[in-house]
Amino acid sequence: MLGKSEKTVKTELPLVVNTPGWVKGIGYDILVGMLKYIGPTHVVKINISAESKNLPAGAFWLDEDYDGAMNLFEINSARQDSFNRSVLVQKDARLLRDLRIMAYFRQCVPSNLNITTIKELAHALASHPPYEIPISSIKIRHLHCQVPSTELLYSLNASIVGLAVSSEDSENPPCFGLGIVRGIDTFKQLLYVITPVPQSTLERVDLFLQGFIQIPICLLQVQGCISPYMSANVLPTS
Repeated sequence: MLGKSEKTVKTELPLVVNTPGWVKGIGYDILVGMLKYIGPTHVVKINISAESKNLPAGAFWLDEDYDGAMNLFEINSARQDSFNRSVLVQKDARLLRDLRIMAYFRQCVPSNLNITTIKELAHALASHPPYEIPISSIKIRHLHCQVPSTELLYSLNASIVGLAVSSEDSENPPCFGLGIVRGIDTFKQLLYVITPVPQSTLERVDLFLQGFIQIPICLLQVQGCISPYMSANVLPTS
């Protein structure tokens, strides 16, 4: 316990961010955006033997006029396989991302339900009762593009969205989880959403954040029935 004459010393703890290592496409754009937003003071970049799997050399995310302090360390992967390739190359980045998404939405299904294959999970999610959310109660924000107001619902259908609550900090609203917009009924003015977020929390959500996260193709290909995510009788085409 500190005495009255002693001063409390404020200790600042470092923030350590382990990025997914995306090197191209949308993943690369998200990685660059993360680095610019976080503004790290130290960056460790791990290179592998397959050059095409590496990020660009140097501080690739910084603008030319950046004059802040930043320390970059580039190292080579220590583990190599028998063909002198980095072990990391053996992993399929897209598959790993899909598995993470499927593991998240697996929470929608009761834990006592025996699901051992992706096909079984796809059927379980396709038959899972969605939440009904009035369109009038939700604002929609696209994070990486601009969408005409007439196309908002079409862009939202069969997509993964962040479930957020509007706040004074409009740039960083609190997000409670992800949801799949299974369908949109423009006649009843309802959104049908699948999410593991509890109903008590979902009732507070008034903002959908749409980014680049896509539904794994294997969840859309539900054999034996029409995919419920792009149902033509839910969202009119004209």
